[in-house]
Amino acid sequence: MRNMLDEASSPYLLQHKDNPVHWQLWSPETLALAAQLNRPILLSIGYAACHWCHVMAHESFENPETAALMNSHFINIKLDREERPDLDQIFMSALHAMGEQGGWPLTMVLTPQGEPFWGGTYFPPTPRFGRPSFRQILTALANAWATDRERIGRSVSALQRALVAQSAPKPGDPPGPATLDTVRSAFLRAMDWQLGGIGHAPKFPNIPIFRFLWQESFRTGDARAAQAVELLLERISQGGIYDHLGGGYARYATDDAWLIPHFEKMLYDNALILDLLALAYARVPNPLYAARARETVGWLTRDMRAEGAFAAAEDADSEGEEGKFYVWTRAELIELLGPESVYFFNHYPAPEGGNWEGKIILERRTPFGEEDRLAPLRSKLLARRDTRIRPGRDDKILADWNALTITALVRASAVFAEPSWLILAEEVFATILADLAEPEGSIAHAYRHGKISAPGLLEDQATMLRAALALYQATAKPDYLATALRLLTVTERKFGDGAGAFFMSADAAQNFAPRLRNVQDGPAPSGIGVMAENYALLHALTGEAEHRAKAEALLAAFAGGTDRLTGSPVLLAAADLLENAACVVITGNAADLARAALAAPDPAVVVLHAAAGLPPGHPAYGQTTNQPAAFICRGGVCSLPVATPDAVRAALRRGGDPAP
Repeated sequence: MRNMLDEASSPYLLQHKDNPVHWQLWSPETLALAAQLNRPILLSIGYAACHWCHVMAHESFENPETAALMNSHFINIKLDREERPDLDQIFMSALHAMGEQGGWPLTMVLTPQGEPFWGGTYFPPTPRFGRPSFRQILTALANAWATDRERIGRSVSALQRALVAQSAPKPGDPPGPATLDTVRSAFLRAMDWQLGGIGHAPKFPNIPIFRFLWQESFRTGDARAAQAVELLLERISQGGIYDHLGGGYARYATDDAWLIPHFEKMLYDNALILDLLALAYARVPNPLYAARARETVGWLTRDMRAEGAFAAAEDADSEGEEGKFYVWTRAELIELLGPESVYFFNHYPAPEGGNWEGKIILERRTPFGEEDRLAPLRSKLLARRDTRIRPGRDDKILADWNALTITALVRASAVFAEPSWLILAEEVFATILADLAEPEGSIAHAYRHGKISAPGLLEDQATMLRAALALYQATAKPDYLATALRLLTVTERKFGDGAGAFFMSADAAQNFAPRLRNVQDGPAPSGIGVMAENYALLHALTGEAEHRAKAEALLAAFAGGTDRLTGSPVLLAAADLLENAACVVITGNAADLARAALAAPDPAVVVLHAAAGLPPGHPAYGQTTNQPAAFICRGGVCSLPVATPDAVRAALRRGGDPAP
């Protein structure tokens, strides 16, 4: 046996190709080998931008003695969680069922058939932090496999039952206003009203939660919901979690004040934040939101383009150190900025002893402004930073993360009057559709250097369908609606569970674990939540009762588990969209009216161009005119035509719309 990772395409797996561990790829052949040798599988899951994955690799996987222990007793498999999130979901769910805290690197031990029976996350090379060493763990597990198979069998059976229970639908009536009120109140109680965000350190932006709160502010008029979003956006856009020189947001902050980032930058985070910045700016044109949106798109186009789409992530580490690329010393800043450093430090504090491990993480402590003087200083720092060794970049193309970015670019293009962003969104959509096409018409999950490396998941189909509908609304090109409907058909066929919900993986399921349904949103939305939104959008765009019925069935499939719905804000937002969406039907040559509708701050607004064809089931069918006008349709009833952008904006205000 040998280390087989040189045959991988994933940048994360390739990082480990020279380890003395005999790493294998996840494949039927590897599972067959484990069964033939009757050896347990040691599965290590991580991703390219993961700092603690690098730490464990340096401490353990590069150590010859540790590698020898692994090679003697286990079939060792390395897995990229971004390339196979379906498998990561299975094994992370198993870890949670054991009562353990999740995280990466994820370390799981499986039977030769791939069934999990033990797991953990990072383990140190020597006993510390109250944890045993990795070698102690390996020895104990090897002994358990040799002497206590009966106990392992009981553990396997218990975890199988737990996985089935976690994934099972819990039917009930579709979530109504009372459920949405309860969940909104719970989130607002958990808010940090001083520093922004939810909870304490470490702090994640949790954008699906705040996107739900934003929509709730329009449904109910609860000003606190909008304030929670605006506070979050201000804090993360001024704090160290934002890259003030190059643009883009890091994945999370290790402190509660958003100063100290975990320096990795992920495509999905930046897509979701861009979308929320656009919504917030549409209601109150805060120049901070506009600047951060433009800078983030600048980062995307400058640093993240890859093979006609966007790369997955930038690493936290460079030259073996976390954050080295991003941080400064006070002396460096003074040398570069000269006398202007005093002025710069008034806005970006640089204490003598640093603000993180003796170094300076740039954060903005003054209100946004004075950019004519500050921008050239930041540009000078960026030019110097560009001479440093950059962090690694995970340049694989992930369909779902790119689709989230497409949707965000479409909205941001309308809100910030940047038509080139819409063109970019169309180009990336065409790339994903062409390069990640699967034989049955579905979209594959991962692609790199001309090779598809992971099959399509529900999230890929759902988010690409959502992106197609966003492009259809913005461009009025019928092909986008046709593509959305084709994706809907294949998604229902390959991922539908026959009871109104969806499995995460396609029909070719793994035989060692149940096919999971995942309705819980993480840092990115769940595929089930996005599919509920897609059905609601299609109902608003077409008026077809079938789409409404499918939306209601999907919402009802999980509504009986009200205790778990706080984990599904995207699903709940879809319930509001289904009941309260405003469809703006644009007739004639009315580009100004379309722009006003596309740039609405309320997420529950849908735009339909009559020129693209009105379906017979739509409430505006037969009632429109050839003159430039907009008809606002809600609940099956359309307004009289309105003819000015201000009138469109006024007509779109919901009863609970909070005044800006």
